[in-house]
Amino acid sequence: MAYEAYVTQAEYAELFPDAVSVSDTDLRTASRHIDSLTFNRIVGQGFANLTEFQQGVIKEVVCKQAAFEVENADLINAVLSSYSINGVTMQFGQNWNVNVAEGVAMLAENYSLLKQTGLCCRVLR
Repeated sequence: MAYEAYVTQAEYAELFPDAVSVSDTDLRTASRHIDSLTFNRIVGQGFANLTEFQQGVIKEVVCKQAAFEVENADLINAVLSSYSINGVTMQFGQNWNVNVAEGVAMLAENYSLLKQTGLCCRVLR
């Protein structure tokens, strides 16, 4: 059984009609990143067994994460975490607006939204 993204292309287009275009692969990658951040609890419980609220939040975050990853692919995939040229410094990583957890870079506001599902807690249930 192939891994399915939590959002289809049609759902993405409906939820975020003016956002950057993403592929099925981008949505699958974002979904896998959400699985990492939720410690595979979605996989364990089954997406259909989550509450309607949790499903809605996860779909929204997958869409936002896919767009973020497409728009920032060069920075996310860069080997360097910072560089400086002529006194101008650029740094990527843990920052006021970017959270890096479990090897996944995500906007802090999107991670905060994902945490509302209750699936990101490190404590075992």
